[in-house]
Amino acid sequence: MAELSTAAALWWAVVASGIYHGVNPGMGWPLAVSSALMERRRTSLFKALLALAFGHLLAMAAILLPFSALLWLTEWHAEIRIGAACLVIALGVYLLINRRHPRFLARVPPSRLALWSFLAAMAHGAGLMLVPVYLGLCGPDQGAGHAAAYTLMGRNAGIAVTVALAHTLAMTAAGGVLALGVYHWLGLRFLSKSWFNLDLVWALSLVLVGVISLLTLH
Repeated sequence: MAELSTAAALWWAVVASGIYHGVNPGMGWPLAVSSALMERRRTSLFKALLALAFGHLLAMAAILLPFSALLWLTEWHAEIRIGAACLVIALGVYLLINRRHPRFLARVPPSRLALWSFLAAMAHGAGLMLVPVYLGLCGPDQGAGHAAAYTLMGRNAGIAVTVALAHTLAMTAAGGVLALGVYHWLGLRFLSKSWFNLDLVWALSLVLVGVISLLTLH
């Protein structure tokens, strides 16, 4: 029963982090609003959101799938979790020290929203934030032989894809709600005058996720 409640809490964390990423302007929903306002078509907003979601999903998979390949080494499960947690904490500390946005994102043309979303998620460590949660969902199952290893790898890869999809759907829904609200009622003036910055919260949340992962390791 305790394992089921822990798993449920971890899946809720996947969804909550997706909502959090969706609300964060740094993940791109203002670009969807700008696209719709410039083209004066609401369909442009949805197309932009789909492109942002696709890029974000690719970034999540690019981070999570390599860990799914590592986790068949069940005897190193704890060490892999510790290493991932330390990596997340290190990135959070780095973002606390270096508060500037990556300049290369400004060089990506607005027509390539999927590429921009992929690079933005990688640069901000959005995928790394999910790694401790994902590793918590993958218990250190014991198995022997190549057949068991391949089965474990397949199961872990399936969880990685599901985590990436659930997270991206939550992110797109949250960002989409904000984008529609701004497009229909607030307009471009809101984007220019009411921009809210979550960079500090983002960096602290990375550190927090890594610390919690270390504290709950057993």
